[in-house]
Amino acid sequence: MAKKVVKVFLDSNVILSGLFSDKGSPRIILDILSLGLPILSCATGEFNIIEIERNLKKKMPDALPAYRKYLPLLKMEVIPLPAMEEIRKLSGLTSEKDIPVLASTIRAGADFLVTGDKKDFSGLKGKFTFRILTPAEFLEGIMPEILKALEARDEE
Repeated sequence: MAKKVVKVFLDSNVILSGLFSDKGSPRIILDILSLGLPILSCATGEFNIIEIERNLKKKMPDALPAYRKYLPLLKMEVIPLPAMEEIRKLSGLTSEKDIPVLASTIRAGADFLVTGDKKDFSGLKGKFTFRILTPAEFLEGIMPEILKALEARDEE
């Protein structure tokens, strides 16, 4: 019987924080995702990638080559930009700047949206099938469950 793969959608701020800090929850999440665990998959949106690259070009252009080299190691699924109809359906649920992130998370079929801006998504609790967590909440509350499932899988 196939085991469920947990899909994590990463917001731009988690990816940026993880790439440019050698410690902290975002970095630990990226390091875990780069291991290629068979029960954990990762996604982000094309919208998020565009946002990350725009911020890097503006604030840290010398970091772009390192970013482009490291990003493929995460084997991250990149969800295409949401259609305008998807955006319209979600309009008003959160700030307009976060609607493409929300639409991409839904399209990804994610179990978790991990974001450093949880307050921007606070009004959405229980409205979708995915949970919205900060990087620390994800590591403290969810990763132990994932690791237990991985151990159980290895014992089979």
